[in-house]
Amino acid sequence: MADRFNPHIADARWQKEWEAQQSFRADRHPDRPKSYVLEMFPYPSGRIHIGHVRNYTMGDVLARYKAMTGHAVLHPMGWDAFGMPAENAAMEKKVHPGTWTRANIEHMKAQLKRIGFAFDWSRELATCEPDYYGHEQALFLDLYDAGLVYRKESAVNWDPVDMTVLANEQVIDGKGWRSGAPVERRKLSQWFLKITDFAEELLDGLGDLKDWPDKVRLMQSNWIGKSQGLRFSFELASGADAPASSIEVFSTRPDTIFGASFVAVAADHPIALALAEKDADLAAFADDCRRSGTSAAELETAEKKGYDTGLKAVHPLDPEWELPVYVANFVLMDYGTGAVFGVPAHDQRDFEFASKYGLPINRVVSATGHADEPVGDEAFTGEGTIVNSRFLDGMEIEAAKTAVIERAEAEGWGEATTTWRLRDWGVSRQRYWGTPIPIIHCDDCSVVPVPKDQLPVVLPEDVDFETPGNPLDRHATWSKVVCPKCGKLARRETDTLDTFVDSSWYFIRFASQPGDQPFDKAEAESWLPVGQYIGGVEHAILHLLYARFWTRALKSIGKIDVAEPFESLFTQGMVTHQTWSAGDGSWLSPDEVKKDGADWVRISDGSPAIAGRVEKMSKSKKNVVDPDAIVDQYGADAVRWFMLSDSPPERDLLWSDAGIEGAWRFAQRVWRLVGSSDDSQGEDKALLRKLHQTIAGVGEDIEALSFNKAVAKIYELTNAVEKADASATRAEAIRTLVLLVSPMAPHLAETCWERLGGEGLIADAPWPEHDAALLVEDEVTVAIQVKGKLRDTLTVPKGMDKAALEEAALASDKIRRTIGDADIRKVIVVPDRLVNIVI
Repeated sequence: MADRFNPHIADARWQKEWEAQQSFRADRHPDRPKSYVLEMFPYPSGRIHIGHVRNYTMGDVLARYKAMTGHAVLHPMGWDAFGMPAENAAMEKKVHPGTWTRANIEHMKAQLKRIGFAFDWSRELATCEPDYYGHEQALFLDLYDAGLVYRKESAVNWDPVDMTVLANEQVIDGKGWRSGAPVERRKLSQWFLKITDFAEELLDGLGDLKDWPDKVRLMQSNWIGKSQGLRFSFELASGADAPASSIEVFSTRPDTIFGASFVAVAADHPIALALAEKDADLAAFADDCRRSGTSAAELETAEKKGYDTGLKAVHPLDPEWELPVYVANFVLMDYGTGAVFGVPAHDQRDFEFASKYGLPINRVVSATGHADEPVGDEAFTGEGTIVNSRFLDGMEIEAAKTAVIERAEAEGWGEATTTWRLRDWGVSRQRYWGTPIPIIHCDDCSVVPVPKDQLPVVLPEDVDFETPGNPLDRHATWSKVVCPKCGKLARRETDTLDTFVDSSWYFIRFASQPGDQPFDKAEAESWLPVGQYIGGVEHAILHLLYARFWTRALKSIGKIDVAEPFESLFTQGMVTHQTWSAGDGSWLSPDEVKKDGADWVRISDGSPAIAGRVEKMSKSKKNVVDPDAIVDQYGADAVRWFMLSDSPPERDLLWSDAGIEGAWRFAQRVWRLVGSSDDSQGEDKALLRKLHQTIAGVGEDIEALSFNKAVAKIYELTNAVEKADASATRAEAIRTLVLLVSPMAPHLAETCWERLGGEGLIADAPWPEHDAALLVEDEVTVAIQVKGKLRDTLTVPKGMDKAALEEAALASDKIRRTIGDADIRKVIVVPDRLVNIVI
């Protein structure tokens, strides 16, 4: 037998064998119970990174374990292949987005195969291919027919240079993330999905997701944002040249109504728009608001700006009390009614605004209950007692809310209302590389869905990116089409779908892939919901929320009887690495630096290098590790083992050379043990007990995704086997160790299995069974103390009676020497734990 395990031979050999045997096809065992394991599919950027490797290794171990425990496993892989990066590459590299994307897919697929992931590649899909997005178009039309899709004019972030709509996340300091141009707020006709129809369901459903992280459920709950409060109107003071008689607002804190010092409306509020027609300064201010802020989150930290309209709003509880009306940059028309009343003492945003414009800041909630408690240098947002609020004084917050709502409803100036932070999902994108929206615009027939027998609506290949904007708008022929209703010349919709739509149902298409429909209901339901979903917490809100909505929407129209797509969710930690920089502040990669004594220096010229913080691996900071290079050096299994062994999977993993080298050394230890296995006879009772405890423990840890604990148990068993004398038990333990290792290090395990004469592939072997009787310890270690100090330990049968335990302790040579000629005053015996001898 070779002295060392050679991964470079083993990796390629077994990967080829698994492919030839179709070892990981989901339909190999239709009679077995089903288990669906899924990791979030990647964007084909060109190369996988260590974060991918960690994510997919976790899912792979679980998938392999499920197969060994008798399940038919669906463990697929595909590509989230549409989106702006491909168009940016087209502009920068002068290459077609499809060419760039498909080349990246092939390269990344080869990288994934090198690491030996047990994917069912027969179900591979790419969202950029017509055989995927054509079915997506069909589902879109189904939702359209059900009234869950509509079109309306909506304010968007418009980049005037790139001539495209930007998501809020693509607006940096009020400018386009790529062009750097000041972003404008424009109104465009956009397509929306009615996710708000499912707001209550989506919120209530979170309570059933017991196997989701609490933080993710909380993030979704906050995003959905159910709020109960008071909707009412401020009447505008008579005599003012007002374009309306009142301003409607909604507040979740009506208890603070006596702390109001101003009313503010959005720049796009009907009152602001009407006033701006006659006030050039206000029109200019409104334009500035549209450029400076795009989302509620961004405006929280932006400078608060306002324009006094001269209008006065009458306080609903005091006709003599008038509040100034401002147009303010921190109020958005898309949220609530587009108007708020400001309570500066108890809202930080309002506090900053009032401080800037010299408006009153009146405390109406006090932590101490004292009406004269001074206002500090920031808003008070905690719990307390209502003060300075007339009939509300002395009430707690919740009681005061109820009292104000009851007064408003009794007097007819307001009503209790439930509102939602969640807004309908705007899915229109003014770009080429996405799913074409299957709609036709006809001058006579208006909006006409594309007939399903004309799907897919395929993207044209002959486009150019020389001119900014959407190439579909400029294409000579693509948008020209005959109206299916009247036969006259009409126009295709040139907007494409948000890529979140692509990922909102891909897990269903993985489960069922007929050619003539998006999925077969019965086949999809046989796999769904996904048993274990694994991915980054950065997708905790939008992707997961949209997928939950899409599944519910399909259920509502009878397409599927599954509401929640993901039964169990796991969000893994990131992979981190040390950073280094040069004296000029530029980042240095790990292979550009070395340690010189206690200092770091650049390898190229010996100049000082500065060791920075440990941070998430990123290309921009050059602290990345190339998986290909590590596999080239250590093989796939060492990388896999290190990904699992050094940190709990939900925490960040610090990459270290010592860690990967340790994983390599462990592979060699297992290899040597296999080489030392023989046909010796005899039983090692202690080793047998350890073996069966390890079988049970490792299985439980894998099920719980506690991979680092499973690895620790395997280390303990390995140590015990190495120390054990030759016996039949030792030979059994070595054989079982190889089975336990196989989900984590499958190439090593296959090679060892073959050497041990195992039947077939270890990928097809069953998980070893444990004997429950051997999980219970029948011996215990008892501490023997003299005057409270440990002097000896004894291994004795579990449950030994007090008299026998005392006798065994007093018979110990160490204890007899310690006691000497002293008199024994008392012996305290705690069965199975300790004996304390008092002299």
